[in-house]
Amino acid sequence: MNVDRIVHTVAGTLILLSLALTYLHSHAWVWLTVFVGANLLQSGLTNWCLMSRILAKLGVKNDRACGL
Repeated sequence: MNVDRIVHTVAGTLILLSLALTYLHSHAWVWLTVFVGANLLQSGLTNWCLMSRILAKLGVKNDRACGL
């Protein structure tokens, strides 16, 4: 799995998890969805992604990661 796929998988998982927690536990969990969405928007606009840089430094294969 390359950096792009990991970033997208983690973001999608966090969004689905936060929506489930919002429905099942507390409406405050929706802020996690807002945070992830804002980070995806920022990454798309600036072409810089902190998570992709961290994964690259950890040695994950990097085919065409955002911001690298």
